[in-house]
Amino acid sequence: MTELRRHEFGPPSAPTLLLLHGLTEAGTTWPNAVERWSARWHIIAVDLRGHGASPRFAESDVVHTHEIWLADVVEVLQQLPAPPIVVGHSLGALFALRAGVAAADLVRALVLEDPARPSGEATPDPEFAAHQVSFLDTFADGTAGEKARMRRVSAWSAAEIDAWADCKPLVDRRMIRDGLNLGPADRLTLLAALRVPTLFVVPEDGEMAPTDEELDNPLIEMARIPNVGHCVRRDDPAAYHAVVDPFLERNRPPMAGGKDVGPPTAPGAPPRSLRTSA
Repeated sequence: MTELRRHEFGPPSAPTLLLLHGLTEAGTTWPNAVERWSARWHIIAVDLRGHGASPRFAESDVVHTHEIWLADVVEVLQQLPAPPIVVGHSLGALFALRAGVAAADLVRALVLEDPARPSGEATPDPEFAAHQVSFLDTFADGTAGEKARMRRVSAWSAAEIDAWADCKPLVDRRMIRDGLNLGPADRLTLLAALRVPTLFVVPEDGEMAPTDEELDNPLIEMARIPNVGHCVRRDDPAAYHAVVDPFLERNRPPMAGGKDVGPPTAPGAPPRSLRTSA
């Protein structure tokens, strides 16, 4: 059984959403989405390997991070009783996409928020790795300073800022220094091979999003959101949920016996339950 830490919310009898976070984040960094979805969905948010409370990469494995991340996600999918809708951001969206192709029978649908786009280089980009190390160093003396800065310069909610900052000291530094190899430049092959409904949610002027010319698969929907950055759901939650929530409902599986759970949780209400497991 995979050792990844899982954070669970909502009624276990409801259809499942599997949430996969971005680089240097954790399964705890979806507070506003969890609040919105937890009344109608069973949510499983994992800490990807090297993040949060999940295992670190062994020294011998750090050059195989992209293979291990994919294997971890597929293993989580294999353990679920029914195919979930997988919702990913950045790094998590890339491996949601790869898992959706590699294990299509285990995935009901995909929501991909500005997925990372691999360069295909065999070794990590040293400049990008150095930038990430420098960024994480700003949390060396705690998270208070970065939380205060983000409250000044961003429109993110307080809950999102706190969750974003609190996970940074938990990141595997060896992974950041030596293991940021995202694997082959396989975007076009993956897009053509998709066999499940897929929604991309990307910045209108984003550099990593598929171009219109690359979208030659009728199962793919594209939402290009104006005036947002890489984290669409934090920069403009209303625009994100305006496209994502209807997609989730269109692809929601029927409940056993024809019964379903209630309406979405009202803004400000707490999630119905939280269960954390290794």
